[in-house]
Amino acid sequence: MNIGKIISISELNVKVFLDDNVKIDIKDVLKCEVDGKEYRFEVVAVDENVATTIPFDSVIGLKRGLDVSRIGESLKIEYSDAAIGKVFNSYGELLDSSTLVSQNTRGVYDKNLNLDEVNINGDILWTGIKVIDFFAPLQKGFKMGLLGGAGVGKTVLIKELINNVYMTLKSNAVFVGVGERSREGKEMYDEMKESDLLDKMCIVFGQMGENSTSRSKAIYSGLTLAEYLRDVKGQDVLLFVDNIYRFVQAKSEISNELKNVPVENGYPTTMVSDVSDVEERINSTDHGSITSFQAIYIPADDITDEAVQTILSHMDGQLVLDRKVAEKGIYPAVNVFKTTSKSIDIEKIGQKHYDLVEESLKYLTRYEELEEIIAVLGIEELSEEDKKIFYRSRKLRNYFTQPMFVAQNYTNIPGKFVKIEDVLIDVENILNGTYDKEDESKFLFIGDYHGSVH
Repeated sequence: MNIGKIISISELNVKVFLDDNVKIDIKDVLKCEVDGKEYRFEVVAVDENVATTIPFDSVIGLKRGLDVSRIGESLKIEYSDAAIGKVFNSYGELLDSSTLVSQNTRGVYDKNLNLDEVNINGDILWTGIKVIDFFAPLQKGFKMGLLGGAGVGKTVLIKELINNVYMTLKSNAVFVGVGERSREGKEMYDEMKESDLLDKMCIVFGQMGENSTSRSKAIYSGLTLAEYLRDVKGQDVLLFVDNIYRFVQAKSEISNELKNVPVENGYPTTMVSDVSDVEERINSTDHGSITSFQAIYIPADDITDEAVQTILSHMDGQLVLDRKVAEKGIYPAVNVFKTTSKSIDIEKIGQKHYDLVEESLKYLTRYEELEEIIAVLGIEELSEEDKKIFYRSRKLRNYFTQPMFVAQNYTNIPGKFVKIEDVLIDVENILNGTYDKEDESKFLFIGDYHGSVH
């Protein structure tokens, strides 16, 4: 049934004059057909008889006077096991060549947890990756910022996390691509397929080449899939968002097109609530949890940018991948000085783990200072105490490399899942001199050391 006609069109703003007595709500989905092609819009504002809508795709082919009808109440996506192993676009439609026999769908904006549903005392989520479990342990329901440019091993780390969490908890993962290159999306898809991970996850892509509406909706569809796995399947889900800043950027573009007055920095006045709407859905409950890694683009390397600060205010820690670490052949290339987690707390991880983290960071800080001294004066000029620190720190640095299950085909080194108890024993032994006579090369790309020796 027609509910009105188009009266104006721009790239991100289609205005519809509504017929008398037509009642529509914000987020309702409307459609218009031209020469067999369907155009869809989402209602963002209603002022008397005029609905302001944002188009899902290109507006080329539309013209004023065309009839508009209503599809349904809001965007929906598959909410069943049928979604696992599938690749969707932002609007819940399949992007891969597979078919989907729908069992159940749900609106992508439907879920918001009540305060009494949130469980803030979730267990630690051990990943089996030494450098993460030791320096930045994850708690179920945590939100972690993932910082690091191209070529530092971000995809391999994401794949390993998906693999390890599925291996230990049989939990699926959700990957949401927000405004990234379609080439990277295809690479990601191919790599997941090659690593036998595709059937363990759901993927949603809103690509860089698509319009702002698509880039702003991908996150909601991805969250809905993650909520299905948590609330219906009772899983501890990993949610990867690449890149959460692009979500804010897309919202800004839509806001500008709608002629909304931005605040001083150019971001929309709704930025804080937009980010909160997303982040508040990522939590732990009594049924399961959603633990997220969110890649954050930092415009012009300005960490004080208001959008970046708004996103970081929701994070429980950050994992920083560093090119300088990667150049030394250390993988995962984690910068342990910039990597943080709220779980580094005596009450959460225990006195021993806490003390070892403090001691390790002291050693590694002193090691960096000693490297500069050695470059100028040579190692012979160091005191005996400093020589010990230097050599133990090198063993420690090498120890936090790790052979990855998902990289076995390239490295020919079998992947290792390392329990935190083993990591603590090894780190303590390195720091107290138990392994002083061992060659530092023996600590490169191994699992635990004490278990492999004895």
